Amino acid sequence: MGETALLELDNVTKRFGSHIAVDRLTMSVHQGEIVALLGRTGAGKSTVMGLLMGSIGCDEGGVRVAGKDPSRDFQALRGKMSVSFQTDRLLPWRTALENVELGMQILDFPKDQIRPKAREWLRRVNLHGAEDKYVHELSGGMRQRVSLARALAVDPELLLLDESFSQLDHVTSQVLRRDFAQIVREYHKTCVFVTHRIDDALEMADRIFVLAAPASVRLELRLSAADRADPARMTQIHDQIAAAIGGPDE
Repeated sequence: MGETALLELDNVTKRFGSHIAVDRLTMSVHQGEIVALLGRTGAGKSTVMGLLMGSIGCDEGGVRVAGKDPSRDFQALRGKMSVSFQTDRLLPWRTALENVELGMQILDFPKDQIRPKAREWLRRVNLHGAEDKYVHELSGGMRQRVSLARALAVDPELLLLDESFSQLDHVTSQVLRRDFAQIVREYHKTCVFVTHRIDDALEMADRIFVLAAPASVRLELRLSAADRADPARMTQIHDQIAAAIGGPDE
């Protein structure tokens, strides 16, 4: 994992009228890291995600993604970040293969590369054989795998996941989290994901930022392979996070 900060928030504040959604938030994410933004509903996680995507700008402080302000230099970041949401946002009139192709088509990839890349990414997310299925023929987990394949197929530097696993049942979510984290690490991608579930963060993240409302860092933790191999240590970390959030996992 490199030490170059791909993403930086410097003393960021965001207000909506009189409501402070983000309060002097400072954090950075290095290239190759998987970072979780963890907190209860109302902790400002989605607002932070909006700041990173550039869909909203901050009132104070600065946001930088690959050295650019995403709200002002959105075009400069075109193709450098991909987003996967809580709902899969697939187009029902397209097959799984055609949905994966969409991002590459929007970014004007060479036409002869699009279909082979889409097929390859469906294979990488374990959907070989489902290329010609339409959205209504796919399970929830399969649809979310198509969404993740679409996000990865454009070869972004940064992946942003907004509660991408929360709509799935526990077993499906657990398998998909494991597979996705393996792919992200294999291809040395950088990923920031928001979640309200402690297990999501523990299973995937290299670092966890526990956010309090309004969004500010209450706790920052780094996880290692040795931590994950030690059940007692993981229980300790889980309890530490739960205490910081203010209650048990949802």
